Amino acid sequence: MQHADVQKWRNETPGCANRIHLNNAGAALMPAPVLNACNDHLKLESEIGGYEAADVKSPEIAQVYDQVASLVAARRENIGIVANATTAFIQAMSSFDFSPGDIIVTTRADYTSYQITFLSLAKRLGVIIKHAADLPEGGVDPQSVRELVRNPRCRVVHLSWVPTHSGIIQDAEAVGEVCDDLGVPYLVDACQAVGQMPIDVNRLNCDYLSATGRKFLRGPRGIGFLYASDRALARGDHPLFVDMRGATWIEPKRYEIATTAMRYEDWEFPYALVLGLGAAARYAQDVGIDIASRRAFGLAQRVREKLRAIPGIQVLDGGRSQCAIVTAAVENRDARDLVKELSRLGINTTASLKWYGLLDFGDRNVESAIRISPHYYNTQEEIDVVIDLIASWLHRSGE
Repeated sequence: MQHADVQKWRNETPGCANRIHLNNAGAALMPAPVLNACNDHLKLESEIGGYEAADVKSPEIAQVYDQVASLVAARRENIGIVANATTAFIQAMSSFDFSPGDIIVTTRADYTSYQITFLSLAKRLGVIIKHAADLPEGGVDPQSVRELVRNPRCRVVHLSWVPTHSGIIQDAEAVGEVCDDLGVPYLVDACQAVGQMPIDVNRLNCDYLSATGRKFLRGPRGIGFLYASDRALARGDHPLFVDMRGATWIEPKRYEIATTAMRYEDWEFPYALVLGLGAAARYAQDVGIDIASRRAFGLAQRVREKLRAIPGIQVLDGGRSQCAIVTAAVENRDARDLVKELSRLGINTTASLKWYGLLDFGDRNVESAIRISPHYYNTQEEIDVVIDLIASWLHRSGE
């Protein structure tokens, strides 16, 4: 990658001037076009009114659906814009009328909030939660998924493509093949994937894909999207708590759902964030997802290699392939202390705790881990500075 490209991205990212930001798996730094899109619309709302501003900007708002759809190789009709990835997940899950004894198949690495939701469904509705086994090297075993899905009571399969507590990339396509073969609906959590990995929902064979704007896509917080496939829409899937954005009240005892994935949306919309999401999608496409992926993955691999050379550090990322999330346990120390020290020095990272990935971390007796997540606008020099500071902190705290 040419230095001029990296410098251009950094010049367009105001936060790069004051911080080393390695928490892109939490919320990436927004580039100027995203910030401007949000601010410009808020200013317009203040001048002419919120509803009136939405009317004025309706052509640009409509384009956001095309811009987001292009990220996942879909059509605008398959995109619903929602508050965040968890909202997208909940809207999709609530489309299924579960009965006692129904089975939900998931993985041992699925996102914490979703694991809790599954337990809540088990408690309230009597569904049964089955966790597919992992491969020896890590990541879900598609054959284990197949064995579980063969049960006629299996209603849906859910997979977090990239877990929040690990840099592993699970084999989402192989699981999609299983679900397609056996005719079971498939939900993919792409919260940590969108923006750092090329995505094609047709290759995934998924019924739903949930995502956020704030992470590797570099959009604002408080906005995300849900992809719903043609077959999900044709089945008449729609959320339990559908409102007047997603349906029309046509008779006193009857409503008609929207024909598109708009059925998953709410009436009240933060249009400044919607426009920011569109700007983030355009920016990502201008950079090139392939370019962003190669550069971010390369920087993360540099982090892993250098961390492995530090005594007392255990890199936790396994699997056949890893992304731009690096997790590492710090021997006999709470990773939160290291995160605080780095923050004091102007470096953004975060900590993953045992209960964030209870099945995974619990098996390995990991109480906490530092999570370092570079992106394409970071530099090798920033990585080297951070690694040196981590080594120095470990040396001082061990004295």
